[in-house]
Amino acid sequence: MSTTFFFFFFFDNNICSQQQKTHYHLLSATCSIMNVTTTQTVASAIYDQLVIPGNFIVGYTEKAWGDYYAWMNNDFLATGFLFLVIHELVYFGRSAPWFILDRIPFFRKYKIQETKIPSTAEQMECLKDVLIAHAFVEAVPIFAFQPICTFFDIDISANFPTFKNFALQITAFFFMEDTWHYWFHRALHYGPLYKHIHKQHHKYAAPFGLTAEYAHPVEVAVTGMGTVGSPLLYAYVFGQMHLVTIICWVVMRLFQAIDAHSGYDFPWSFRHFLPIWAGADHHDDHHKYFVGNYASSFRHWDYVLGTETPATARRHTFLKSSVEPEKKTA
Repeated sequence: MSTTFFFFFFFDNNICSQQQKTHYHLLSATCSIMNVTTTQTVASAIYDQLVIPGNFIVGYTEKAWGDYYAWMNNDFLATGFLFLVIHELVYFGRSAPWFILDRIPFFRKYKIQETKIPSTAEQMECLKDVLIAHAFVEAVPIFAFQPICTFFDIDISANFPTFKNFALQITAFFFMEDTWHYWFHRALHYGPLYKHIHKQHHKYAAPFGLTAEYAHPVEVAVTGMGTVGSPLLYAYVFGQMHLVTIICWVVMRLFQAIDAHSGYDFPWSFRHFLPIWAGADHHDDHHKYFVGNYASSFRHWDYVLGTETPATARRHTFLKSSVEPEKKTA
């Protein structure tokens, strides 16, 4: 939740500008009522000091963005390197806290499957496999993203989007990706597809942060199409897409995926504030029962189509499901 609010605040330049003007006019009116002869001088001086942090951050980041692309002097390398570094830093940086929490007994009361704590050896084995997948499966398409930006006319200039456009697009991406993920994830549980592709991801019945991208290369490609394909489809239909919006979306999606695999449910978890949000308990049940709860971010597809696991439905009285857990597919 805090991540989404941070990015919304980050791009809120239009609102910040309006706030500055409001402060200025209120001050001018007050000085007029008080018959202050230096209204313009006083108002201007204070107005100049009311530097709203949002404006400062956006302006500074836009400048840094432009300077970075100018310094690289190669859009292909600049976009590829930026995208790849951010992906790796966010993925492993967000996974690290969950690894630490698994080593601290105090947090066991928040563990969904409290008796199944992944060992250090299991986590290191998963880390090794994920690093190999990142190097040989994900690195190339991530690094080669610039030609795609050119094809879909995605803006890479130092002119960031407004808050309104950013918020609308990010919201659309979450619902678009969730729909894609539900149907293709559900398809991956079909016999041969599960046995030869998706079974790898279900190696860990009690998931932990690093397992978010522990999957067969085909599955990585399919789920990646939902994450990257959503903004590309939006750009193709509506236009006006900026690369910084796509990067922020990927960061949010990584946070969502890693948190969903964390194995922890806290009283302050996002799902307690937004009931339609899936959360870790939703996906943890999917790994535990190997069927049901196919969506990524939201609950509506599983609810409407009757694929909620009974365990999940019992924890949320507004959800009812007749789907019984099935045995793990061989």
